[in-house]
Amino acid sequence: MSQLSFLSTAQNKKKLKYEKFLNQMDQVVPWDKLTTLLKPYFPKVSTGRKRKDIEVMLRIICLQQWFALSDPGVEEAIYDRNSFHKFLKLDLLSSSVPDETTILNLRHALEGHDLFEKIFHDINKHRFSR
Repeated sequence: MSQLSFLSTAQNKKKLKYEKFLNQMDQVVPWDKLTTLLKPYFPKVSTGRKRKDIEVMLRIICLQQWFALSDPGVEEAIYDRNSFHKFLKLDLLSSSVPDETTILNLRHALEGHDLFEKIFHDINKHRFSR
């Protein structure tokens, strides 16, 4: 039995269900508008670890909601699913995946500022106005 090369698996021509769904969501979600909404709540810090990109983190939160994933579950799924890397626009060779604690902290910040309702209201409003 021959072993598949990394390149052959990455060039899979068939669009899978998750990938189709994520491509649709990439088109209908107003990412720029939502990123602008979140920026005031996540100011840049001058010390400590470099802050993760707001849009990437927002996309992770959406993946959690759409696929009912826990913080550790979404971190593991990002490493495991090619469709998730593409959706997040992450190159795992040059970018790091936010760990479950970073995801947890973002989720708590969104909850603390009552931003979940605003985010999903904006997504639905944008989706149905098209």
